[in-house]
Amino acid sequence: MQPALQPALYESLEALPAGLTGEILNGQLHTQPRPSGPHGRVASRVDRSIGRSYDDGIDGPGGWWIFVEPEVHFVRDVEVTVPDLAGWRRKRMPYLPEDQRFEVVPDWICEILSPSTASRDREVKMPLYAHYKVQYAWLIDPVKRTLEAYRLDAGAWIEIGRFADADQVAVPPFEAMSLDLKGLWAPLRPVLV
Repeated sequence: MQPALQPALYESLEALPAGLTGEILNGQLHTQPRPSGPHGRVASRVDRSIGRSYDDGIDGPGGWWIFVEPEVHFVRDVEVTVPDLAGWRRKRMPYLPEDQRFEVVPDWICEILSPSTASRDREVKMPLYAHYKVQYAWLIDPVKRTLEAYRLDAGAWIEIGRFADADQVAVPPFEAMSLDLKGLWAPLRPVLV
């Protein structure tokens, strides 16, 4: 799974028009439009829940950096992903990068599935994350209202939990806090008063 060195691909990624996100996966440039409203809403709610406890250290242990859509460079300018969320233990990454390139492998990633990205997230990005030794991965599906959690074990993903609808869950690596799944989904549709 060693990507071919194609620095021109990164120049193409940087030249993408506003409104497109680009990634270089296994030597190929992939683009997708900015996330939909429900997708973005779930991302911001996960960020606020986990970030408050683990990044800010409010009502939780702290000790992490949590970012929405960081540009993760597994191989600088050659193997580049933009997970919906990613987290690093501060003891592994004590300082933030000076530019947009995060070159330390995240400890946790979260992909929010959409019809246009679900197969890429599962079939291309999850093996890539395992290859570069990301320790935890979450896949959240706002349509099905599910959260799948995985832990890396001997280079393979092991499912550690599958949660749905209105569950209150404590999911590694953030098991010191309870995540309200109902709060992730609601309200995705207008509430009529």
